[in-house]
Amino acid sequence: MRILMAVDDSGFAEDVLRGVVIGIRHENTEVLVLHVLQPVDTVPPPEMAQGYAPELEGEKQPARALVERIAGELRRSGFTAQTEVLIGDATVAILDRAATWHADLITLGSHGQRSILDLLLGSVAESVARRARCSVAIVRPPVSN
Repeated sequence: MRILMAVDDSGFAEDVLRGVVIGIRHENTEVLVLHVLQPVDTVPPPEMAQGYAPELEGEKQPARALVERIAGELRRSGFTAQTEVLIGDATVAILDRAATWHADLITLGSHGQRSILDLLLGSVAESVARRARCSVAIVRPPVSN
Protein backbone atom coordinates (compact mmCIF):
# COMPACT_ATOMS: atom_id res chain seq x y z
CA MET A 1 0.00 0.00 0.00
CA ARG A 2 1.19 3.52 -0.79
CA ILE A 3 0.05 6.33 1.50
CA LEU A 4 0.59 10.00 0.81
CA MET A 5 0.51 11.71 4.20
CA ALA A 6 -0.03 15.44 3.76
CA VAL A 7 1.04 17.39 6.83
CA ASP A 8 1.17 21.04 7.72
CA ASP A 9 2.62 23.01 10.59
CA SER A 10 -0.72 23.66 12.29
CA GLY A 11 -0.08 21.15 15.06
CA PHE A 12 -2.42 18.52 13.62
CA ALA A 13 0.40 16.54 11.97
CA GLU A 14 0.68 14.43 15.13
CA ASP A 15 -2.99 13.45 14.81
CA VAL A 16 -2.45 12.34 11.21
CA LEU A 17 0.66 10.42 12.24
CA ARG A 18 -1.20 8.72 15.09
CA GLY A 19 -4.07 7.81 12.75
CA VAL A 20 -1.71 6.07 10.33
CA VAL A 21 0.40 4.30 12.96
CA ILE A 22 -2.64 3.02 14.87
CA GLY A 23 -4.96 2.32 11.94
CA ILE A 24 -2.73 0.86 9.22
CA ARG A 25 -0.45 -2.18 9.18
CA HIS A 26 3.13 -1.24 8.44
CA GLU A 27 3.98 -4.39 6.48
CA ASN A 28 4.36 -3.60 2.77
CA THR A 29 3.30 0.00 3.34
CA GLU A 30 5.22 2.94 1.92
CA VAL A 31 4.46 6.43 3.16
CA LEU A 32 5.33 9.68 1.42
CA VAL A 33 5.24 12.50 3.98
CA LEU A 34 4.44 15.67 2.04
CA HIS A 35 4.33 19.29 3.11
CA VAL A 36 3.26 21.99 0.66
CA LEU A 37 4.45 25.55 1.06
CA GLN A 38 1.78 27.76 -0.42
CA PRO A 39 2.95 31.06 -1.91
CA VAL A 40 0.93 34.20 -1.40
CA ASP A 41 0.15 34.23 -5.13
CA THR A 42 -0.34 30.68 -6.42
CA VAL A 43 -0.26 31.83 -10.06
CA PRO A 44 3.19 33.27 -10.75
CA PRO A 45 3.63 36.02 -13.32
CA PRO A 46 4.56 34.64 -16.76
CA GLU A 47 8.19 35.66 -16.39
CA MET A 48 8.63 33.47 -13.26
CA ALA A 49 8.90 29.70 -13.17
CA GLN A 50 6.14 27.64 -11.56
CA GLY A 51 7.06 27.08 -7.92
CA TYR A 52 9.28 30.17 -7.68
CA ALA A 53 8.40 31.82 -4.40
CA PRO A 54 11.32 33.69 -2.83
CA GLU A 55 9.13 34.72 0.11
CA LEU A 56 9.10 31.06 1.20
CA GLU A 57 12.88 30.56 1.38
CA GLY A 58 12.85 30.92 5.16
CA GLU A 59 10.11 28.31 5.50
CA LYS A 60 11.84 25.53 3.55
CA GLN A 61 14.12 24.37 6.36
CA PRO A 62 11.37 24.17 9.03
CA ALA A 63 9.18 22.33 6.47
CA ARG A 64 11.95 19.80 5.80
CA ALA A 65 12.44 19.35 9.55
CA LEU A 66 8.70 18.70 9.98
CA VAL A 67 8.47 16.00 7.30
CA GLU A 68 11.73 14.36 8.46
CA ARG A 69 10.47 14.24 12.05
CA ILE A 70 7.19 12.62 10.99
CA ALA A 71 9.00 10.18 8.67
CA GLY A 72 11.35 9.26 11.52
CA GLU A 73 8.38 8.38 13.73
CA LEU A 74 6.90 6.27 10.93
CA ARG A 75 10.21 4.44 10.41
CA ARG A 76 10.44 3.71 14.15
CA SER A 77 6.95 2.18 13.88
CA GLY A 78 8.08 -0.11 11.04
CA PHE A 79 6.91 1.85 8.00
CA THR A 80 8.99 2.66 4.94
CA ALA A 81 8.89 6.46 4.68
CA GLN A 82 10.20 9.16 2.40
CA THR A 83 9.72 12.91 2.47
CA GLU A 84 9.03 15.76 0.11
CA VAL A 85 8.44 19.50 0.35
CA LEU A 86 6.71 21.20 -2.58
CA ILE A 87 5.75 24.77 -3.38
CA GLY A 88 2.36 25.54 -4.88
CA ASP A 89 -1.35 25.38 -4.25
CA ALA A 90 -1.80 22.80 -1.48
CA THR A 91 -4.79 21.01 -2.99
CA VAL A 92 -3.31 20.83 -6.48
CA ALA A 93 0.12 19.72 -5.21
CA ILE A 94 -1.36 16.97 -3.02
CA LEU A 95 -3.57 15.65 -5.80
CA ASP A 96 -0.85 15.82 -8.45
CA ARG A 97 1.75 14.13 -6.27
CA ALA A 98 -0.72 11.41 -5.22
CA ALA A 99 -1.41 10.70 -8.89
CA THR A 100 2.23 10.63 -10.02
CA TRP A 101 3.31 8.56 -7.00
CA HIS A 102 0.34 6.20 -7.49
CA ALA A 103 -0.93 6.60 -3.93
CA ASP A 104 -3.60 4.19 -2.73
CA LEU A 105 -4.59 6.50 0.10
CA ILE A 106 -4.17 10.16 1.00
CA THR A 107 -4.23 11.04 4.69
CA LEU A 108 -4.44 14.60 5.93
CA GLY A 109 -5.73 16.51 8.88
CA SER A 110 -8.71 18.74 9.25
CA HIS A 111 -8.81 21.59 11.69
CA GLY A 112 -12.54 21.07 12.08
CA GLN A 113 -13.11 24.81 12.03
CA ARG A 114 -15.30 26.51 9.50
CA SER A 115 -14.63 30.14 8.76
CA ILE A 116 -16.31 32.38 6.22
CA LEU A 117 -13.30 31.86 3.97
CA ASP A 118 -13.72 28.06 4.25
CA LEU A 119 -17.37 28.39 3.30
CA LEU A 120 -16.46 30.44 0.23
CA LEU A 121 -13.33 28.60 -0.89
CA GLY A 122 -13.51 25.24 0.89
CA SER A 123 -10.81 23.65 2.99
CA VAL A 124 -7.85 21.76 1.57
CA ALA A 125 -9.07 18.53 3.17
CA GLU A 126 -12.53 18.90 1.69
CA SER A 127 -11.20 19.81 -1.73
CA VAL A 128 -8.77 16.87 -1.77
CA ALA A 129 -11.52 14.48 -0.67
CA ARG A 130 -13.83 15.66 -3.44
CA ARG A 131 -11.26 15.49 -6.23
CA ALA A 132 -8.89 12.62 -5.34
CA ARG A 133 -8.73 9.55 -7.55
CA CYS A 134 -7.86 7.35 -4.58
CA SER A 135 -9.26 6.93 -1.09
CA VAL A 136 -8.85 9.82 1.35
CA ALA A 137 -8.74 9.63 5.15
CA ILE A 138 -9.33 12.94 6.92
CA VAL A 139 -8.06 12.80 10.48
CA ARG A 140 -9.68 15.14 12.95
CA PRO A 141 -8.10 16.18 16.24
CA PRO A 142 -9.45 14.51 19.36
CA VAL A 143 -12.37 16.32 20.97
CA SER A 144 -11.22 17.95 24.18
CA ASN A 145 -13.62 17.86 27.11
